[in-house]
Amino acid sequence: MPIAKSRPQTNLLYAFAYVGLVLAVFTLGYRAAGWSWGDSFYMVVITAFSVGYGEVVPITDPWLRAWTIILILFGCTGIIFVTGTLVQWLTEAQIQRALGGKRMENEIDKLSNHAIICGYGRIGRMIASQLQAGGIPFVIVDQATDRVAEVRDAGFLTLQGEATDESVLKAAGINRARVLATVLPNDAANVFITLSARNMNPAIQIIARGEVPSTERKLLQAGANRVVLPAHIGADRIAHLILHPNTRDLIGGKTKASIDFDHHLTELGLDMEEIEIRADSPWVHKRVNEIENGLSGRMLIVAILRKEGATDLNPSPSAMLMPGDALVMMKRVLRR
Repeated sequence: MPIAKSRPQTNLLYAFAYVGLVLAVFTLGYRAAGWSWGDSFYMVVITAFSVGYGEVVPITDPWLRAWTIILILFGCTGIIFVTGTLVQWLTEAQIQRALGGKRMENEIDKLSNHAIICGYGRIGRMIASQLQAGGIPFVIVDQATDRVAEVRDAGFLTLQGEATDESVLKAAGINRARVLATVLPNDAANVFITLSARNMNPAIQIIARGEVPSTERKLLQAGANRVVLPAHIGADRIAHLILHPNTRDLIGGKTKASIDFDHHLTELGLDMEEIEIRADSPWVHKRVNEIENGLSGRMLIVAILRKEGATDLNPSPSAMLMPGDALVMMKRVLRR
């Protein structure tokens, strides 16, 4: 569906079309009187724009004088129309920008227990989408004009400015916010934002992005509650898929449900692991209850991937493992 143009913009297009029509019609009129194309167009332009350089060719014919008078009326009207609509368009744009900024500030001032996202890059977009789906109020802070315009087009609350500036964080409601996520691709900026945010609101939860592992310690020392290393997480995920290609298939591959499931497991300090049962494995020809008892509850068997291709979900305690099978187990992850 095409986007409807604003009224001033439409009027401006009409004004230009009107002036163009006047120029064309009256140029043809002078041309019909025997003038050259150049003289005809020049006469129309200087008359319509009220320049008053004088007649290109002396006008003595009563009909041609009447034609010129009509040109003055229509030409001056057209120019006034263009000027008026242009001023209206520019003025209305400035007023809307001012009112939009004021409205945005008022909406942000009403927020409490909200989230502040510093940076609207790839990760910032994903966070905003998830928070919107979860019904969590948030404010996005970014300095780039194009990204701020993108945020506003998406209908999100935003502030344009450097998140490293304490006045910008204050305007974003740092004192009332519940959590701040600084996800800029610049580690130094994330450290500085973390320091400022922790100083301004000691109780706020801060989640910071780090590009290199060595930054994690600095961010934690600066006051971050948690540090996320996207490159490290991505590498772990790829390695896990290489080592254990079948485990995540049990919960739907790359669906939203599987992603949520992975997230909840991580929050609970749990992970899923796939273990191949080789011919020399100590668990070969053993039953599920024997294995679980031997592990003293440290792991829970949730599925058996049979060598033939079948899958036993929530297997019976008496189910026996055979060579070539694979166990899918839930294990506890030790937090550092």
